[in-house]
Amino acid sequence: MSEKRSGSELKNIGPVSMEWLRAVGIASREDLEAIGSVEAYRLVKAHGFNASLNLLYALEAALQEIQWTALSPQTKAKLKAAAKAVTQ
Repeated sequence: MSEKRSGSELKNIGPVSMEWLRAVGIASREDLEAIGSVEAYRLVKAHGFNASLNLLYALEAALQEIQWTALSPQTKAKLKAAAKAVTQ
């Protein structure tokens, strides 16, 4: 069983991304779990940060506790479509 991470210890989430997340009210793994990766990405974008889809993938992978590069192409496509729907 993998160890739970919190705050800046989220897998895939570096210091700049963590700063963006904190700025929109996401300060822990529990916060991210409650809001979900797509909504967290939407909030970061809406706050004016220059986040790419890589942040979205990193957020989802952090929830799954895997490297973002391990997300399947299908998962990435679903995330991209969901993000497009909420950021337009």
